[in-house]
Amino acid sequence: MITLDDMEDMSCLDRDQIAAIAEHEHINDVDATMLGEYLMHIHKGAQKVQQMICDDMRVAMHKDDVAHAAELFRTLQHFMKDHPEAARGAS
Repeated sequence: MITLDDMEDMSCLDRDQIAAIAEHEHINDVDATMLGEYLMHIHKGAQKVQQMICDDMRVAMHKDDVAHAAELFRTLQHFMKDHPEAARGAS
């Protein structure tokens, strides 16, 4: 049987990025892993993941949860380093 850890290890996203998708979409980690993997393989899907992380940061800041916003910022930095195609304006 495939576990959540197995799924996350096979994904091109890391656990923090998957957690950000789960938070944004209000879904569990299994579904977020599958959604993230799907998005990363479609045209401009990486940009959608980038936007999800930014949206989560905005929500955290509106809630005055600076620690969570900072954690999401680190997640975004790592995501952009690994997936430069997610930059706005990238084709």
